[in-house]
Amino acid sequence: MLTQLILSFLVSAVAAGWLVRDGRRYARHYPVDAPQRFHVGDVPRLGGVAMLVALVVVSARQVHPVWGDLGRSIVPWAVWLAVMGTLLPAVLGGVFEDLTHRLAPLPRLALTGLSATLAVVWLGLSIDRSGFTWFDTHWQALPWLGMALAWLAVAGLPHAFNLIDGYNGLAGAVALAVTSALAYVALKVGDWPLAALLSSLAGATAGFLVWNYPRGLLFAGDGGAYLWGCALAVASVALVQRNPAVSPWFPMLLLAYPVVETLFSVYRKAVRGDSPGVADALHFHQLIYRRIVRGVFHDDAARQLLMRNNRTSPYLWGFALTTVIPAVLFWDTTPVLMVGCVLFVLAYVAAYLTIVRFKVPRWLRR
Repeated sequence: MLTQLILSFLVSAVAAGWLVRDGRRYARHYPVDAPQRFHVGDVPRLGGVAMLVALVVVSARQVHPVWGDLGRSIVPWAVWLAVMGTLLPAVLGGVFEDLTHRLAPLPRLALTGLSATLAVVWLGLSIDRSGFTWFDTHWQALPWLGMALAWLAVAGLPHAFNLIDGYNGLAGAVALAVTSALAYVALKVGDWPLAALLSSLAGATAGFLVWNYPRGLLFAGDGGAYLWGCALAVASVALVQRNPAVSPWFPMLLLAYPVVETLFSVYRKAVRGDSPGVADALHFHQLIYRRIVRGVFHDDAARQLLMRNNRTSPYLWGFALTTVIPAVLFWDTTPVLMVGCVLFVLAYVAAYLTIVRFKVPRWLRR
């Protein structure tokens, strides 16, 4: 697993470095007046390409007889191709948007939906239990319900990661924490192939973060966000489906931050009568940037913007860890995980309203 992690890190870091050097010409068309823009200058949004290359190249070691036999982590060619093929529609659609900025929300939804369909058909993904034996008997009598929920998870999580990808290191660090947690539990239950694949994703993410935080030389873009969301959704459903010891509420709590942020944003826009696809600057991380991280001063305006950008992400890292840590500690205990999900929703809404109403404690503002 360590070899997978290191190799993936190196491939991703080298590919990302090349994109930083030669990819600026692909960033010149990024709209300067976009409400979610919090940087100065042209920065390539092709981090997803570097991570995808690392994931594909390094995870191929798991296919026998490719160089580097990983023993219990070996997977057949058909399975590896199915996994990579499942990710491609969503990721390539995101990369196309990063290059052209001309792909409307509906085609992007269709492409992530295609990835979700392939996950259900090729990989047989299904959420077939709730964690309650008395209820699961009825649940499993309706197999289409489990497949529909798995489809929704794979189609929706890419957009959730795209939504929280607003500041240097934010989505990347959350993805790295979630990937590491999933890999840890996969190792605990002896699911070596899944743990090795997740190690490749973790290394690819870490290699990208070298260039993304703190200097913001490369962004993940839609391609990177869709890669994280799609891969983590597939891994989460597969982990629960293949290992009865893992509570289905483990990935629910683990991914609570991006999921709750997305659902609350949809609700907030619906109340105002806006379409969920309309970009605004009222997401939780944007409020923290504007109303908490304010005491940053520098003679250079671009440098000041970068410093505020970088100081915003650690607030959200800490917030995300309030779900990741208990999820890892109680990965097989459904009641505790359920309580954790409820508490996080309450904490999120309370924190959001506190910031909106300008009631943030003075010691928390910078």
